Amino acid sequence: MKLQQLRFLLAVAQNDLNITAAAERLFTSQPGISKQIRLLEEELGVTIFERTGRQLTGITDAGKAIISRAEAVLREVDSIRDVASEFSDPRAGSLSIATTQARYVLPPVIKAFRARYPQVDLQMHQGNPEQISEMAAGGGVDFAIATEATVDFGNLIMMPCYHWNRTIITPCDHPLRDVDPLTLEAVAEYPIVTYVFGFTGRSQLDKAFRRHDLEPNVVFTATDADVIKTYVRLGIGIGILAKMAYSPEQDKDLCSLDATHLFPPSTTRLGFRPGLFLRAYHYDFIELFASHLTRELVDNAVEAASEQERNALFTDLVLQEY
Repeated sequence: MKLQQLRFLLAVAQNDLNITAAAERLFTSQPGISKQIRLLEEELGVTIFERTGRQLTGITDAGKAIISRAEAVLREVDSIRDVASEFSDPRAGSLSIATTQARYVLPPVIKAFRARYPQVDLQMHQGNPEQISEMAAGGGVDFAIATEATVDFGNLIMMPCYHWNRTIITPCDHPLRDVDPLTLEAVAEYPIVTYVFGFTGRSQLDKAFRRHDLEPNVVFTATDADVIKTYVRLGIGIGILAKMAYSPEQDKDLCSLDATHLFPPSTTRLGFRPGLFLRAYHYDFIELFASHLTRELVDNAVEAASEQERNALFTDLVLQEY
């Protein structure tokens, strides 16, 4: 059994059983991949892929188990390289991040990190919670940053970074500005423009309305706060978005109504897969993003025996609020 065979195996599985696409991804030939997979099946004495003629049509139960182990083996191989790099060239390497939110808190962190580690290849990816969870769990990225419930990221080590809440934005002549105190009942009377479900703590917003037996009239959803503000300006509805996304200087034509008493705060978390070898610059990025997440605390989270034990480490932390 060769590591190359395992890489071929994973490439085929990750490219929807398309050997041609796998070959292009690995800069090799299609016949070479087919031959090596056949040799691996013969060596192991099991069929990994189901076939119709020469076409791969599925993965056998044995194949699924083998592919899972192959992923783990190749992650360990990558970790060995990372260990060697940490000692041979500690300020060079790569860092990849997947996030549901990339505009407001991350940019100054990225700027500081790049100034400190100019030789580290930094890659950013934006996606929905399911996508970034899969990317981090599968080794496609090092860190996942998201606000969604930790149950969505149960296969990752998740650590709380900061709290944030919401604001309601309206044109400055909107009648909702005269409602004092502002209530969810009053908000629910108007069409609402807000985040797509699954992005930026949207689930917390929906739960708040349900607790009051209210059905919000959400007429438009977006993944980006600027899009929400654009449609509020067009008169489509009032906007509910992250408080940090409203700028009094840049959004002078809109007014912000404090909604922190209407919705529970959301918590943004950073996570990574168990077994990821954390290099010095990984620790530094985490602490730049959330100063309370020191190297010692991160190591304690990694070593925690259970999610409950891990969560107990963060119980008494005072997180920054945005």
